[in-house]
Amino acid sequence: MRGRILILHGPNLNLLGEREPEIYGYETLKDINEDLEGLCEDYNYQMHAFQSNSESELIEKIHEAQQIHDGIVFNPGAFTHYSIAIRDAISSVTIPVVEVHLSNVYQREEFRQHSVVSAVCIGKITGFGSHSYSLGIQALIQHLESKS
Repeated sequence: MRGRILILHGPNLNLLGEREPEIYGYETLKDINEDLEGLCEDYNYQMHAFQSNSESELIEKIHEAQQIHDGIVFNPGAFTHYSIAIRDAISSVTIPVVEVHLSNVYQREEFRQHSVVSAVCIGKITGFGSHSYSLGIQALIQHLESKS
């Protein structure tokens, strides 16, 4: 394996496929993780996925990732818009983080258009459904391999 990638899913993403499918699609989180695992294997990367509705659990995973993973692809969900604690966790680790969102946040409510975490991530991908995660993985791998 060339490296390890952590996929972090924030609050309410455990309800994918059921929750507002007209916005978030019909794929379940399990479906998405299985697809992403296959993509990571294609690039010879090991993937670990974690979902939590708890801000503190997500922060702990970000901290732990520093010792285990080469980078993170993270959909912070609603924490995107207000969690300074998650922002600080991302800025406290030296591994790169790519922010992703299923929906195009810029076509939604005004409060969703502001991210407090974007400034500490290497990039942001939004609006491509579950493919946002795939694009995030590809961007992260390209970033990691350009640094080696």
